[in-house]
Amino acid sequence: MSRYEIRPALESESGQITDLIHEAGINPTGLSWRRFLVAVEDSGRVIGCGQIKPHGKDILELASIAVRPAYQGRGIARKLIETLLAQSPRPLYLMCMEHNGPLYEKFGFRKIKYGAMPKYFQRIWKLFGAAKALRQVEENLLVMKLE
Repeated sequence: MSRYEIRPALESESGQITDLIHEAGINPTGLSWRRFLVAVEDSGRVIGCGQIKPHGKDILELASIAVRPAYQGRGIARKLIETLLAQSPRPLYLMCMEHNGPLYEKFGFRKIKYGAMPKYFQRIWKLFGAAKALRQVEENLLVMKLE
């Protein structure tokens, strides 16, 4: 098993972060390398990433958590999330597909109802609902909060 370290991203890694986000099928908007933590192999290859993304001045989102498929199941995402949570003020929000809800519940996140969502998340939730109907997707989008 290769060794890796978790650390703040470097500008030179922005392309690797973008590639990883696209590979994972995650929303590619708001990808500023300055906000990312990365998991990096000894060789310098980015194998995982995550960020705390601001939405206005008081709303923060745990976002863009991704690990290359060949490295999944090794605790890399858990370590990225724990490190990001240790550095972030509360409350903290996230959006995920329904099947990922139990993962984030392990970190203390709880599903919130539409009326409790900040307006940014309400807009995304509505857009997802419209796209879901068009694409005939069964799974729901969750908005979760950590106090």
